[in-house]
Amino acid sequence: MNEISKRTSEYLLQIKAIKLEPAKPFSWASGWKSPIYCDNRKTLSYPGVRSFIRNSFVEFTREKYPQTEVIAGVATGAIAQGALVAQELDVPFVYIRSGAKSHGLGNKIEGVVKKGQNVLVIEDLISTGGSSLNAVFALREAGCNVIGMLAIFTYGFTLAEDNFKKAQCNLTTLSNYNDLVNIALESGYIDEDHLETLKTWRKDPGNWTP
Repeated sequence: MNEISKRTSEYLLQIKAIKLEPAKPFSWASGWKSPIYCDNRKTLSYPGVRSFIRNSFVEFTREKYPQTEVIAGVATGAIAQGALVAQELDVPFVYIRSGAKSHGLGNKIEGVVKKGQNVLVIEDLISTGGSSLNAVFALREAGCNVIGMLAIFTYGFTLAEDNFKKAQCNLTTLSNYNDLVNIALESGYIDEDHLETLKTWRKDPGNWTP
C-alpha cells in the first residue's frame, strides 16, 4: 500500500464518501446487495480532500502520461475532478456523456477534441468498468488516442480487470478495495467478523446474500 492509496482510503472513510455496513447491506442500481457504498462526489465538498485528489491525479499524469493533451471527465461524477486536473495542467477539458444528447447536436462528447490528440480520461469510481470504457470508446470513435484512465477508487472486480484488458486501456487508481478494507480494519472502523463478510462479498458480489 503506497502513501497515496493510504491517505485516499482514510479520507474516503472519514468523510463517508465510502460507507461499510456489512450488517445492513445497501442495494445497488444493478440489484446487487452490497456491504459497501461509494459516492466520491462527496469529496468535492471538502476542500482539503478535493485538493489532495486533484494533486494526486496531477502527479500521476505528469509521471505516467506526460504526453497528455486533453483531459476528459466521465459524466457525471468525474466532470468536476477532471476540470480541476485540466486547470492545473493548463490543458483543454471535455466530458463524456453516458449517452448521446437527445436534442440539439446529439453530442456524446461535450467540448472540443481533435483527431489524433492524446486524451487522458478521469473517472471517480470503477465497478465493472462498463460505463467508464464507454467513454473510452466514444473518444476513440472521434479519432482520439486514449492513453489511459485515472480513477479515485476501484472495487477491483475481476470482470473490470478483464474489460480493461480487452479494451487495451491502462487504468491507474488512487486507492482500491483491498487497501481501503485494510485501513478500515486498522482504524477500528470494522472488526474481524466484518472483514470476513467483506472478503466473501468481494469474491462473488453478484450472487452474494446478506
